[in-house]
Amino acid sequence: MFTGIITDVGRILEITEDDGRRMTIESRLPLAEIPLGGSIATSGICFTAVDKGRDWFTVQASGATLEVTTAGRWAKGDLVNLERSLRIGDELGGHIVFGHVDAVGEILALDPVGESHRLEVRVPAALAPMIAVKGSVAVDGISLTVNETGADRFAVNVIPHSWSHTNLSTRAVGDGVNVEVDMLARYVARQLAFRAQG
Repeated sequence: MFTGIITDVGRILEITEDDGRRMTIESRLPLAEIPLGGSIATSGICFTAVDKGRDWFTVQASGATLEVTTAGRWAKGDLVNLERSLRIGDELGGHIVFGHVDAVGEILALDPVGESHRLEVRVPAALAPMIAVKGSVAVDGISLTVNETGADRFAVNVIPHSWSHTNLSTRAVGDGVNVEVDMLARYVARQLAFRAQG
């Protein structure tokens, strides 16, 4: 589990297509403390570290992951948001993020508003009911509070700290982003679907 509080922005050093996709990522995370097999959220995707060095780690994305996330679009040199998994006793900022991406959203707007930025994202219509104003959503692994919702979109405010400490400043309209809705919303939607079926 994660919190959506990004602690490093890594750079993709190498990509090989090998039984899925292997990606080596440069990082300033305390990799000596993260065991092989440990989880690292990489732009919102819970990946397993399958190899590592002093300042890099390697993950492997399966075909199933590539189908539902942006990982298949990443290229050498791209910046990715990083967060190590929670440990017992860690501060729980943000909200509970599992690293299980629900859908790839599309950036519709990324506009400065004062010192902040308004980020608007289109999502599949089936996902939109699980995103509520004042609720939480993870965008590329970043815990954000929803300010506006629509039939197939939502908007959030990105404060200056999040703007400068994540990869959002490198993004543009039309880019894909990994979206994970709040876990509670998933369970409520599932229960309502069962009730509707009788």
